[in-house]
Amino acid sequence: MPTISMFYGILIRMYLGKKEHNPPHIHAFYQEDKAIFDVNTGEKTEGKLPKDKEKLVSAWIILHKDELLADWELAQNGELPYNIDPLK
Repeated sequence: MPTISMFYGILIRMYLGKKEHNPPHIHAFYQEDKAIFDVNTGEKTEGKLPKDKEKLVSAWIILHKDELLADWELAQNGELPYNIDPLK
């Protein structure tokens, strides 16, 4: 699972391959916590992160939705997704 972005101690990753289920989503890791976020809505669908980190990830998703959807297509075909700029 490649890391596609990192910011404020948060790692953003995306699994490769068609085995990954829809809707398009990312995996966010912060210290011992991890959560899954829907790319289309920016909402957390599973897991837990501290509330402030959850808000940062949701904002980052909204800013980079088109890039994330393009990366999702690549990942679904087993190709490495591109890195995406961190939240600044």
